[in-house]
Amino acid sequence: MGLFRRLAGVVPSYVGIAWWGIVTPRTREDEPLVVVQAVVLDGDRVLLTTRTDLHGWEIPGGNIDPGESGEDAVRREVHEETGLEVEVERHVGDYVRTGFRPHTARVYRCRVRGGNLRPSLETPQVRWYALTALPQTLFPWYDGPIADAWAPSGPPLTRHEHQGLRWIWQGMKIDLRMRLDEGAE
Repeated sequence: MGLFRRLAGVVPSYVGIAWWGIVTPRTREDEPLVVVQAVVLDGDRVLLTTRTDLHGWEIPGGNIDPGESGEDAVRREVHEETGLEVEVERHVGDYVRTGFRPHTARVYRCRVRGGNLRPSLETPQVRWYALTALPQTLFPWYDGPIADAWAPSGPPLTRHEHQGLRWIWQGMKIDLRMRLDEGAE
């Protein structure tokens, strides 16, 4: 696919993400958003995925369905996105994020119980990475949850993070780098 065609998707994607991150939480949501995310570990490796809207590596996760527990939601999301069945080892913590797309990310440390690793329509790339060699195209807001999940167990922690212009700019640079690298493969 040509450079122009790869980059043509940037504008509509960024407009949609901007609407989702700035307008939606302030006009359409009655309660603060809580999502679940999984740090799936296998020895000294962590499972990462990419999405179709904003290109970059991240940990699997998503929304909690009505009446669903956080642990059930994280198991479901990991299976939908990666094909793997996981066991929740512990609740690592809650990452309360303000600024762009205010939300709380409830992060769980998980290990694989079964299934077959595969991409999905939502996550076109799924890959294991050594914890000591994470990709440079990992979104920076996942550094803390991965490090906290790798650390010795303890009670769930609460971290407050502001997703301001610096994080938005870093995310855009990662997205553009990934889009440009797709053509080089």
